Amino acid sequence: MIHSFVFSEGKLVSRDLELEALRLVHGDKGLILWVDLDQPTDEEIKLILEGVFNFHPLAIEDCVTPSSLPKIEDYEDYLFMVTHAVDFSRTDKFATTELDLFLGKEFLVTFHRAPLRSVATALDRITKSTARGPDRLAHTLLDHLVDNYQPVMDELRAELEELEENVLARDSAQQKLVNELLSVRGDFSRLRTIVRPQRDVIDRLARGDSKFIRPILLPYFRDLRDNLARLEDTAVNFHERLMMAFDIYLNKAAFEANEGIKFLTALTAVTLPAVLIGGWYGMNFEHMPELKSPHGYYFACGLTLVSTLLMVVYLKRKRWF
Repeated sequence: MIHSFVFSEGKLVSRDLELEALRLVHGDKGLILWVDLDQPTDEEIKLILEGVFNFHPLAIEDCVTPSSLPKIEDYEDYLFMVTHAVDFSRTDKFATTELDLFLGKEFLVTFHRAPLRSVATALDRITKSTARGPDRLAHTLLDHLVDNYQPVMDELRAELEELEENVLARDSAQQKLVNELLSVRGDFSRLRTIVRPQRDVIDRLARGDSKFIRPILLPYFRDLRDNLARLEDTAVNFHERLMMAFDIYLNKAAFEANEGIKFLTALTAVTLPAVLIGGWYGMNFEHMPELKSPHGYYFACGLTLVSTLLMVVYLKRKRWF
């Protein structure tokens, strides 16, 4: 679906133009054009990216091909950026949606394969206020995109705290807990993989390296960079906490295994006197005086009982029980 918005002197003056009207507006130096390709068809992609704006084939290829990492490329008449919006829920788990931007002096083209809250929020904001420049529009989009990282961080924090409690719980299901730990570890790894390159992309804009970002907007992009830096630090901290929880789980599992082995060893030690005495008097020697005594049976029972009790007392002093 193609959405288009035309701004004049910061105010929205028209929207959802026909293809020919888009070409005319794109050639008008006094107007600002934002075209949003929301879940577009192949035909719509070709009409807009090739037909109206005539973007470089490599940029179009990078746009339509999913990329796992954010990136930024400078072309002669525009700036191409790949960014990632994030989403998270306990049922759908961690997910990302790619948002591609073509930023020119008087136009902004956005491309995404799924609906994005950041785009919807930015659109609602600019229709109620003013949009002075494509770089300002791009900042608004990126600002909302970064803001939407915080709910994801809150959800991941809640799941991490729940995992930490389960690690210390005595009745936790081990296999389920291991699967959850590995799943959350994958979420954190993917988050760190996205946040760091995205921070580098925004850092390049914040330094004023691009001619498509006006100097007046550099402090705003620096603020975005700082927000991403804080998110990266938080993600690193969460990952370290998760690794600590995993180490605690492994130590706990090893301790429980040792306790089981300790109990079996103690049980073997307690039964050892009975096994030794039974084995001794079970031998078929011809001359064994105890066997011929009328009290031999009671002697063997008493010896077994006393030696077993002595073994129990010894193990208790060693705190094996």
